[in-house]
Parts: sequence; C-alpha cells; structure tokens
Amino acid sequence: MELGLEDKVALVAASSRGLGRAIAGELAREGASLVMCAREALPLDRAAREIAEQTGTSPVAIAADVSRADDVARLVDAALARFGRIDVLVTNAGGPPPGPFETHDAAAWERAFRLTLASAVELTRRVLPDMKRRRWGRIINVTSITVKQPVDNLILSNSLRAAVTGFARTLANEVAALGITVNNVLPGYTRTERVDELAAARSAREGITTDAVRAELERQIPAGRLGEPDELAALTAFLASERAAYITGQSIAVDGGWIRSLY
Repeated sequence: MELGLEDKVALVAASSRGLGRAIAGELAREGASLVMCAREALPLDRAAREIAEQTGTSPVAIAADVSRADDVARLVDAALARFGRIDVLVTNAGGPPPGPFETHDAAAWERAFRLTLASAVELTRRVLPDMKRRRWGRIINVTSITVKQPVDNLILSNSLRAAVTGFARTLANEVAALGITVNNVLPGYTRTERVDELAAARSAREGITTDAVRAELERQIPAGRLGEPDELAALTAFLASERAAYITGQSIAVDGGWIRSLY
C-alpha cells in the first residue's frame, strides 16, 4: 500500500529503543524524513545510525527530555530549522513507575504528569500552529491498553494516559476541518524493555520468576503471545499516511485481543 510519506517530516519522541524505535524505523522505511529524540545521546545516536543503515535515510538525532518544556521547545525549534516543517508528530515517553496509590507521593505524581501528559501537550503545542497554517498534519500519541482496561499496580499510568486520551479526543474535533488528524495507538503487552521492567517488578513483589510472569501474561492474551514492536509501528505508519485522512479521534489497540470491552 502506498502511504504517501516520502515527502513528509516526522518527529518521533522517545525513539532510541522499544516502541519509539520501531515507529521511527517504520516511518523511515516509508520514506519520511525523520527527527528522533531521547534523553540519552549515546543510545539515540546508535539507533539513528542503525535506521540509517537499514533504510538509506539520514535521521536527525536530538537528545532531549520531553518532560521538560524547555527541551521540547529546543527539540521542535531544531527540527523546524533543519526541515522547515513537521508533518507527523508521534508523542511517546517511558512509562511512569508501577506501584499502588500509597507508594506515590506528590512529587511522583508531578514527575508522572510531566512525563506522560505534559510532554504530549507541549509537543503538540509547538508543532500545531504550523500544521494549521499548512492545513495538514498527523498527531499520534502512544498511550496504552490501560486507558480502556486499567491494569493493577499501575495507577500513575492508568490515570495520566487516560488524560492524554481525553486531550487527544477533544483536540481532534478542534482541528479536523483543517486537515489534521489526532489519534492514539494503544500497545498491549509487547516485547519491550518496559514489559521486562514490569515483569521484574512483579517478580520481586510476588516472589515468582519473570518467566512465570510472562507466561501468565501470554495466557491472558487471546493471540497467545506478546506483541512485537513492529506490529504497533505498522499501525502508526498507516495513521500517519494520506490513506488515513478520515480517521481521527480514535484510540486503537494493538493487543492480540487482550481488551475485553466492546469499545
């Protein structure tokens, strides 16, 4: 399928590893000019080199912490200086730490807010004016299956990713007539470092092996396996494309059937 991304510029946050890395690679394979960011410069540069070797493109890697508004401003300004525009924005950030309500103080909630909600809002605030001027844009937020079916012991993620969903759904209506779509992709349990971290946390908490944790997760998934990062990346690339112009305000799960709700 021709996605029409060859002349587009995409900014993918938290793209040195995991889902962000897979999304960046997929967009580059579709021909998009790519801006990547992550907090740590060395892993980011390594990921950009790998994508360049695999796709023949030349990604721009900019170290930035998207939980900091000044870093977001610097990132977007650098991308605009290099390419003149941003057509596709993929907001993404590492998940907040696990734990029940009583384990998270006010500072933990503030950090989670900055990481999960404020990062998506600030990135959007910076790229939206030019998208509106050009009457074309794609904003895609990487959230989680927890926005439709909360997961125990993830109160920070459950709460703040749901807030991103409300933000995106409202914004989608505000900008739809301008040729800009706003959607969310909801990864299920996927083979990433984040799932490894959650499995290790549960292993320590309950005194079971990480292999046992993963086996239980797989039993909960009708597909009988964890997802692969490239499977979420494929959906993200489609939502970024010309073909997806009439899809907006949606939260689409890539979860092997884990979510049991009808909507």
